Amino acid sequence: MKFNRKITPDAKSKKNFLTKKRLGEDEINFDKLRSYRLDRVKKELEKNNLEACILFDPVNVRYALDTVNMSVYNMHNLTRYCFIPVNGPIILYEYFNCEKLSDHLNLINEIRPAITWDYFSNGDQAGTQLEKWINEVKDLSNSYFKTKKLAIDVINGPAITALNKSGIEVVDAKSIVEQARVIKSPEELKCMKAAIDVAEIAVNKMREELKAGMTEDELWSILHKTNIEHGGEWVECRILSSGERTNPWMQESSNKIIQSGEMVSFDTDMVGPYGYCADISRAFVEGHKFNDEQKKLYLMAVEHINHNSRLIKPGVSFKEFTEKSWKLPGEYYGNRYSCMIHGIGLCDEWPQIKYPKDGGQREGYFEKNMTITVETYIGKVGGKEGVKLEQQYLVGENGLELMSHHPLENL
Repeated sequence: MKFNRKITPDAKSKKNFLTKKRLGEDEINFDKLRSYRLDRVKKELEKNNLEACILFDPVNVRYALDTVNMSVYNMHNLTRYCFIPVNGPIILYEYFNCEKLSDHLNLINEIRPAITWDYFSNGDQAGTQLEKWINEVKDLSNSYFKTKKLAIDVINGPAITALNKSGIEVVDAKSIVEQARVIKSPEELKCMKAAIDVAEIAVNKMREELKAGMTEDELWSILHKTNIEHGGEWVECRILSSGERTNPWMQESSNKIIQSGEMVSFDTDMVGPYGYCADISRAFVEGHKFNDEQKKLYLMAVEHINHNSRLIKPGVSFKEFTEKSWKLPGEYYGNRYSCMIHGIGLCDEWPQIKYPKDGGQREGYFEKNMTITVETYIGKVGGKEGVKLEQQYLVGENGLELMSHHPLENL
Protein backbone atom coordinates (compact mmCIF):
# COMPACT_ATOMS: atom_id res chain seq x y z
CA MET A 1 0.00 0.00 0.00
CA LYS A 2 1.33 3.44 -0.92
CA PHE A 3 0.60 6.66 0.90
CA ASN A 4 1.01 9.93 -0.91
CA ARG A 5 2.11 12.63 1.50
CA LYS A 6 4.48 15.22 0.17
CA ILE A 7 7.63 15.33 2.28
CA THR A 8 9.03 18.84 2.46
CA PRO A 9 12.41 19.90 3.84
CA ASP A 10 12.64 21.17 7.37
CA ALA A 11 11.12 24.63 7.43
CA LYS A 12 14.44 26.04 8.63
CA SER A 13 16.11 25.19 5.32
CA LYS A 14 13.72 27.41 3.36
CA LYS A 15 14.40 30.52 5.43
CA ASN A 16 17.21 32.97 4.88
CA PHE A 17 18.71 33.02 8.35
CA LEU A 18 21.80 31.65 10.04
CA THR A 19 21.80 28.81 12.54
CA LYS A 20 24.36 27.56 15.02
CA LYS A 21 24.98 23.82 15.08
CA ARG A 22 24.14 22.00 18.28
CA LEU A 23 26.57 19.72 20.06
CA GLY A 24 26.98 16.46 18.16
CA GLU A 25 24.66 17.49 15.33
CA ASP A 26 27.06 16.54 12.52
CA GLU A 27 27.76 13.14 14.08
CA ILE A 28 24.15 11.90 14.30
CA ASN A 29 22.44 10.13 11.42
CA PHE A 30 18.87 11.17 12.10
CA ASP A 31 17.37 8.85 9.48
CA LYS A 32 18.99 5.85 11.20
CA LEU A 33 17.93 7.15 14.61
CA ARG A 34 14.28 7.47 13.59
CA SER A 35 14.04 4.22 11.64
CA TYR A 36 15.58 2.20 14.48
CA ARG A 37 13.19 3.54 17.08
CA LEU A 38 10.02 3.09 15.03
CA ASP A 39 11.11 -0.44 14.12
CA ARG A 40 11.60 -1.23 17.82
CA VAL A 41 8.03 -0.13 18.59
CA LYS A 42 6.58 -2.25 15.77
CA LYS A 43 8.59 -5.31 16.82
CA GLU A 44 7.35 -5.01 20.41
CA LEU A 45 3.77 -4.79 19.16
CA GLU A 46 4.28 -7.98 17.15
CA LYS A 47 5.92 -9.70 20.11
CA ASN A 48 2.78 -8.96 22.13
CA ASN A 49 0.43 -10.15 19.35
CA LEU A 50 -0.86 -6.64 18.74
CA GLU A 51 -1.54 -4.94 15.43
CA ALA A 52 -1.49 -1.28 16.44
CA CYS A 53 -1.07 1.33 19.15
CA ILE A 54 -2.07 4.92 19.82
CA LEU A 55 0.50 6.97 21.73
CA PHE A 56 -0.35 10.17 23.61
CA ASP A 57 2.66 10.53 25.91
CA PRO A 58 4.86 13.12 24.14
CA VAL A 59 7.98 11.20 25.15
CA ASN A 60 6.65 8.06 23.45
CA VAL A 61 5.53 10.07 20.41
CA ARG A 62 9.04 11.54 20.25
CA TYR A 63 10.61 8.10 20.48
CA ALA A 64 8.44 6.59 17.75
CA LEU A 65 8.34 9.48 15.25
CA ASP A 66 10.80 12.16 16.44
CA THR A 67 8.08 14.78 16.23
CA VAL A 68 7.82 17.46 18.90
CA ASN A 69 5.23 20.11 19.72
CA MET A 70 4.56 21.59 23.18
CA SER A 71 5.78 18.46 24.97
CA VAL A 72 5.19 19.62 28.54
CA TYR A 73 1.72 20.97 27.70
CA ASN A 74 0.77 17.68 26.09
CA MET A 75 1.82 15.73 29.16
CA HIS A 76 -1.40 16.89 30.82
CA ASN A 77 -3.59 17.57 27.78
CA LEU A 78 -4.60 14.78 25.38
CA THR A 79 -4.38 17.07 22.35
CA ARG A 80 -1.70 15.39 20.22
CA TYR A 81 -1.14 11.71 19.47
CA CYS A 82 -0.13 9.19 16.82
CA PHE A 83 -1.44 5.92 15.38
CA ILE A 84 1.15 3.23 14.68
CA PRO A 85 0.03 -0.02 13.03
CA VAL A 86 2.40 -2.90 12.39
CA ASN A 87 1.17 -2.80 8.79
CA GLY A 88 -0.38 0.37 7.47
CA PRO A 89 0.06 4.15 7.51
CA ILE A 90 1.71 6.01 10.37
CA ILE A 91 -0.73 8.81 11.22
CA LEU A 92 0.12 11.83 13.35
CA TYR A 93 -2.88 13.58 14.88
CA GLU A 94 -1.51 17.09 15.31
CA TYR A 95 -2.56 19.99 17.54
CA PHE A 96 -4.79 22.65 15.96
CA ASN A 97 -3.24 24.33 12.91
CA CYS A 98 0.21 22.80 13.49
CA GLU A 99 0.28 20.22 10.70
CA LYS A 100 3.29 21.87 9.02
CA LEU A 101 5.59 21.30 11.99
CA SER A 102 6.31 17.69 10.99
CA ASP A 103 6.26 18.02 7.21
CA HIS A 104 9.96 17.13 7.00
CA LEU A 105 9.63 13.77 8.80
CA ASN A 106 9.46 10.98 6.23
CA LEU A 107 8.28 8.20 8.55
CA ILE A 108 4.89 9.87 8.96
CA ASN A 109 2.52 8.87 6.16
CA GLU A 110 -0.35 11.18 7.02
CA ILE A 111 -1.01 14.15 9.30
CA ARG A 112 -4.56 14.81 10.49
CA PRO A 113 -6.00 17.37 12.91
CA ALA A 114 -6.26 15.88 16.39
CA ILE A 115 -9.75 15.11 17.68
CA THR A 116 -9.79 16.12 21.35
CA TRP A 117 -12.43 15.47 23.96
CA ASP A 118 -10.91 17.00 27.09
CA TYR A 119 -13.06 19.40 29.12
CA PHE A 120 -10.58 22.27 28.89
CA SER A 121 -10.69 22.30 25.09
CA ASN A 122 -14.34 21.39 24.59
CA GLY A 123 -16.39 22.19 27.70
CA ASP A 124 -19.97 20.97 27.31
CA GLN A 125 -19.09 19.52 23.87
CA ALA A 126 -16.59 17.03 25.32
CA GLY A 127 -19.03 14.12 25.00
CA THR A 128 -19.76 14.90 21.36
CA GLN A 129 -16.05 15.14 20.62
CA LEU A 130 -15.41 11.81 22.33
CA GLU A 131 -17.97 10.19 20.02
CA LYS A 132 -16.09 11.61 17.02
CA TRP A 133 -12.82 10.20 18.33
CA ILE A 134 -14.37 6.78 18.94
CA ASN A 135 -15.68 6.73 15.38
CA GLU A 136 -12.21 7.61 14.12
CA VAL A 137 -10.68 4.74 16.07
CA LYS A 138 -13.35 2.34 14.81
CA ASP A 139 -12.51 3.34 11.23
CA LEU A 140 -8.83 2.62 11.93
CA SER A 141 -9.78 -0.70 13.47
CA ASN A 142 -11.75 -1.80 10.42
CA SER A 143 -8.65 -1.32 8.28
CA TYR A 144 -5.59 -1.89 10.45
CA PHE A 145 -6.31 -3.85 13.66
CA LYS A 146 -9.13 -6.22 13.01
CA THR A 147 -8.48 -8.15 16.22
CA LYS A 148 -10.13 -5.17 18.01
CA LYS A 149 -7.23 -5.01 20.49
CA LEU A 150 -5.54 -1.62 20.69
CA ALA A 151 -2.53 -0.62 22.81
CA ILE A 152 -2.74 2.89 24.31
CA ASP A 153 -0.21 4.45 26.67
CA VAL A 154 -2.14 7.34 28.27
CA ILE A 155 -5.90 7.82 28.21
CA ASN A 156 -8.72 8.92 30.51
CA GLY A 157 -11.59 6.93 31.98
CA PRO A 158 -14.42 8.08 29.69
CA ALA A 159 -12.42 7.12 26.60
CA ILE A 160 -11.64 3.62 27.93
CA THR A 161 -15.30 3.08 28.78
CA ALA A 162 -16.39 4.27 25.33
CA LEU A 163 -13.83 2.10 23.54
CA ASN A 164 -14.91 -0.98 25.49
CA LYS A 165 -18.56 -0.29 24.64
CA SER A 166 -17.61 -0.04 20.96
CA GLY A 167 -16.04 -3.50 21.10
CA ILE A 168 -12.39 -2.40 21.20
CA GLU A 169 -10.25 -3.87 23.97
CA VAL A 170 -7.64 -1.48 25.37
CA VAL A 171 -4.29 -2.88 26.50
CA ASP A 172 -1.35 -1.06 28.05
CA ALA A 173 1.09 0.40 25.52
CA LYS A 174 3.37 1.92 28.15
CA SER A 175 5.05 -1.38 28.96
CA ILE A 176 5.42 -2.11 25.24
CA VAL A 177 7.15 1.17 24.44
CA GLU A 178 9.26 0.97 27.61
CA GLN A 179 10.62 -2.37 26.39
CA ALA A 180 11.22 -0.92 22.92
CA ARG A 181 13.29 1.88 24.46
CA VAL A 182 15.56 -0.37 26.54
CA ILE A 183 18.31 -1.13 24.01
CA LYS A 184 20.01 1.93 22.57
CA SER A 185 21.34 2.31 19.04
CA PRO A 186 24.68 4.00 18.25
CA GLU A 187 22.78 7.11 17.15
CA GLU A 188 20.87 7.23 20.43
CA LEU A 189 24.14 7.04 22.34
CA LYS A 190 25.43 10.03 20.36
CA CYS A 191 22.29 11.98 21.32
CA MET A 192 22.73 11.01 24.95
CA LYS A 193 26.39 12.04 24.91
CA ALA A 194 25.38 15.48 23.63
CA ALA A 195 22.83 15.86 26.44
CA ILE A 196 25.39 14.80 29.07
CA ASP A 197 27.98 17.18 27.62
CA VAL A 198 25.51 20.06 27.97
CA ALA A 199 24.60 19.04 31.52
CA GLU A 200 28.26 18.89 32.49
CA ILE A 201 28.91 22.35 31.06
CA ALA A 202 26.17 23.52 33.44
CA VAL A 203 27.47 21.48 36.39
CA ASN A 204 30.95 22.99 35.93
CA LYS A 205 29.42 26.49 35.94
CA MET A 206 27.38 25.66 39.03
CA ARG A 207 30.47 24.51 40.91
CA GLU A 208 32.43 27.60 39.85
CA GLU A 209 29.67 30.09 40.67
CA LEU A 210 28.54 28.54 43.96
CA LYS A 211 29.08 31.11 46.68
CA ALA A 212 27.59 32.12 50.00
CA GLY A 213 24.82 34.69 49.65
CA MET A 214 23.24 33.30 46.48
CA THR A 215 19.92 31.47 46.67
CA GLU A 216 19.32 27.86 45.74
CA ASP A 217 17.08 29.10 42.91
CA GLU A 218 19.85 31.30 41.52
CA LEU A 219 22.27 28.36 41.47
CA TRP A 220 19.66 26.02 39.95
CA SER A 221 18.86 28.49 37.17
CA ILE A 222 22.31 27.92 35.66
CA LEU A 223 21.29 24.41 34.61
CA HIS A 224 18.12 25.65 32.88
CA LYS A 225 19.87 28.51 31.11
CA THR A 226 22.71 26.32 29.85
CA ASN A 227 20.31 23.64 28.64
CA ILE A 228 18.18 26.09 26.64
CA GLU A 229 21.25 27.83 25.21
CA HIS A 230 22.36 24.49 23.75
CA GLY A 231 19.00 23.46 22.30
CA GLY A 232 17.82 21.42 25.27
CA GLU A 233 14.18 21.04 26.22
CA TRP A 234 13.22 20.89 29.89
CA VAL A 235 14.24 19.69 33.35
CA GLU A 236 12.10 16.94 34.86
CA CYS A 237 12.46 18.05 38.49
CA ARG A 238 13.99 20.91 40.44
CA ILE A 239 15.80 18.97 43.14
CA LEU A 240 18.57 21.11 44.60
CA SER A 241 18.99 21.88 48.27
CA SER A 242 21.61 23.23 50.66
CA GLY A 243 22.62 22.84 54.27
CA GLU A 244 19.99 21.30 56.52
CA ARG A 245 17.58 21.11 53.55
CA THR A 246 19.76 18.34 52.08
CA ASN A 247 18.46 16.01 54.81
CA PRO A 248 16.01 14.43 54.23
CA TRP A 249 16.36 14.33 50.45
CA MET A 250 13.95 15.34 47.63
CA GLN A 251 13.45 18.96 48.70
CA GLU A 252 13.08 21.31 45.76
CA SER A 253 15.16 24.37 45.00
CA SER A 254 13.99 27.38 47.01
CA ASN A 255 14.76 30.97 47.90
CA LYS A 256 16.94 29.79 50.82
CA ILE A 257 20.24 31.67 50.92
CA ILE A 258 23.27 29.37 50.78
CA GLN A 259 25.62 29.83 53.73
CA SER A 260 29.40 29.48 53.97
CA GLY A 261 30.56 25.86 54.22
CA GLU A 262 27.14 24.31 53.53
CA MET A 263 26.61 21.15 51.51
CA VAL A 264 24.76 21.62 48.21
CA SER A 265 23.33 18.51 46.53
CA PHE A 266 21.33 18.30 43.30
CA ASP A 267 20.03 15.97 40.59
CA THR A 268 20.06 17.28 37.00
CA ASP A 269 17.15 15.23 35.47
CA MET A 270 17.79 17.33 32.36
CA VAL A 271 16.15 16.60 29.00
CA GLY A 272 18.74 18.05 26.69
CA PRO A 273 19.29 18.41 22.95
CA TYR A 274 17.60 15.77 20.77
CA GLY A 275 15.30 14.92 23.69
CA TYR A 276 17.67 12.65 25.64
CA CYS A 277 18.11 12.85 29.37
CA ALA A 278 21.25 13.61 31.33
CA ASP A 279 20.58 12.33 34.83
CA ILE A 280 23.57 12.90 37.08
CA SER A 281 23.78 14.02 40.71
CA ARG A 282 26.56 15.90 42.42
CA ALA A 283 27.27 17.31 45.87
CA PHE A 284 29.45 20.37 46.46
CA VAL A 285 30.43 22.30 49.55
CA GLU A 286 30.37 26.08 49.44
CA GLY A 287 34.02 27.11 49.60
CA HIS A 288 35.03 23.56 48.51
CA LYS A 289 36.40 22.63 51.95
CA PHE A 290 34.60 19.59 53.37
CA ASN A 291 34.42 19.20 57.14
CA ASP A 292 34.89 15.74 58.65
CA GLU A 293 31.19 14.81 58.65
CA GLN A 294 30.67 16.04 55.09
CA LYS A 295 33.69 14.06 53.96
CA LYS A 296 32.39 10.91 55.68
CA LEU A 297 29.01 11.20 53.94
CA TYR A 298 30.61 11.88 50.58
CA LEU A 299 33.03 8.96 50.72
CA MET A 300 30.22 6.60 51.74
CA ALA A 301 28.23 7.75 48.68
CA VAL A 302 31.24 7.15 46.41
CA GLU A 303 31.74 3.67 47.89
CA HIS A 304 28.05 2.88 47.33
CA ILE A 305 28.17 3.94 43.65
CA ASN A 306 31.46 2.15 42.96
CA HIS A 307 30.40 -1.10 44.63
CA ASN A 308 27.09 -1.34 42.80
CA SER A 309 28.52 -0.35 39.42
CA ARG A 310 31.14 -3.11 39.61
CA LEU A 311 28.40 -5.76 39.92
CA ILE A 312 26.82 -5.07 36.54
CA LYS A 313 27.56 -6.65 33.18
CA PRO A 314 25.41 -8.30 30.49
CA GLY A 315 23.67 -11.41 31.80
CA VAL A 316 23.63 -10.42 35.48
CA SER A 317 20.08 -10.76 36.79
CA PHE A 318 18.32 -7.95 38.60
CA LYS A 319 17.76 -10.37 41.47
CA GLU A 320 21.46 -11.21 41.73
CA PHE A 321 22.37 -7.53 41.66
CA THR A 322 19.88 -6.73 44.40
CA GLU A 323 21.21 -9.51 46.63
CA LYS A 324 24.84 -8.38 46.20
CA SER A 325 24.22 -4.63 46.29
CA TRP A 326 25.92 -2.34 48.81
CA LYS A 327 24.36 -2.57 52.26
CA LEU A 328 23.22 0.78 53.53
CA PRO A 329 24.01 1.13 57.29
CA GLY A 330 20.98 1.06 59.59
CA GLU A 331 21.12 4.69 60.72
CA TYR A 332 20.92 5.79 57.06
CA TYR A 333 18.37 3.27 55.82
CA GLY A 334 15.28 5.24 56.75
CA ASN A 335 16.46 8.06 54.48
CA ARG A 336 17.33 5.76 51.55
CA TYR A 337 16.65 6.87 48.00
CA SER A 338 13.73 5.39 46.05
CA CYS A 339 15.98 3.14 43.96
CA MET A 340 19.57 2.03 43.41
CA ILE A 341 19.40 1.84 39.60
CA HIS A 342 17.08 2.88 36.81
CA GLY A 343 17.19 2.90 33.04
CA ILE A 344 17.71 6.17 31.22
CA GLY A 345 16.97 7.38 27.71
CA LEU A 346 14.51 10.10 26.71
CA CYS A 347 13.72 10.22 30.43
CA ASP A 348 13.91 7.80 33.39
CA GLU A 349 13.09 4.39 31.93
CA TRP A 350 12.61 0.73 32.84
CA PRO A 351 14.01 -0.98 34.84
CA GLN A 352 13.88 0.60 38.29
CA ILE A 353 15.71 -1.55 40.83
CA LYS A 354 14.89 -0.72 44.42
CA TYR A 355 16.37 -1.66 47.77
CA PRO A 356 15.62 -5.27 48.78
CA LYS A 357 12.84 -4.36 51.24
CA ASP A 358 11.03 -2.10 48.79
CA GLY A 359 9.92 -4.63 46.18
CA GLY A 360 9.90 -3.52 42.56
CA GLN A 361 11.45 -5.21 39.53
CA ARG A 362 13.03 -8.60 40.21
CA GLU A 363 12.81 -10.55 36.96
CA GLY A 364 15.10 -9.66 34.11
CA TYR A 365 18.74 -9.21 33.19
CA PHE A 366 21.12 -6.44 32.30
CA GLU A 367 21.72 -6.42 28.55
CA LYS A 368 24.41 -4.94 26.34
CA ASN A 369 23.56 -1.40 25.16
CA MET A 370 21.15 -0.68 27.97
CA THR A 371 21.83 2.72 29.51
CA ILE A 372 21.33 3.13 33.24
CA THR A 373 22.11 5.35 36.18
CA VAL A 374 23.55 4.14 39.48
CA GLU A 375 22.66 6.41 42.36
CA THR A 376 22.63 6.86 46.09
CA TYR A 377 21.64 9.25 48.83
CA ILE A 378 23.58 9.18 52.09
CA GLY A 379 22.07 11.09 55.00
CA LYS A 380 21.64 9.87 58.55
CA VAL A 381 18.08 9.85 59.89
CA GLY A 382 17.90 13.01 62.00
CA GLY A 383 21.27 14.12 60.64
CA LYS A 384 22.28 17.62 59.59
CA GLU A 385 23.18 17.18 55.90
CA GLY A 386 23.15 14.61 53.11
CA VAL A 387 24.94 13.70 49.89
CA LYS A 388 23.31 12.71 46.58
CA LEU A 389 25.49 11.17 43.85
CA GLU A 390 24.50 9.59 40.54
CA GLN A 391 26.44 8.40 37.52
CA GLN A 392 25.20 7.55 34.02
CA TYR A 393 26.48 4.39 32.30
CA LEU A 394 26.30 2.28 29.18
CA VAL A 395 26.14 -1.47 29.76
CA GLY A 396 29.10 -2.57 27.67
CA GLU A 397 30.23 -6.03 26.68
CA ASN A 398 32.39 -6.51 29.78
CA GLY A 399 30.69 -4.23 32.27
CA LEU A 400 29.63 -0.64 32.75
CA GLU A 401 31.16 2.17 30.70
CA LEU A 402 30.96 5.59 32.30
CA MET A 403 29.07 8.21 30.28
CA SER A 404 29.08 11.05 32.84
CA HIS A 405 32.54 12.49 33.28
CA HIS A 406 32.25 15.52 35.55
CA PRO A 407 34.83 14.57 38.22
CA LEU A 408 33.80 13.59 41.70
CA GLU A 409 35.41 15.54 44.56
CA ASN A 410 38.99 14.51 45.36
CA LEU A 411 38.84 14.01 49.13
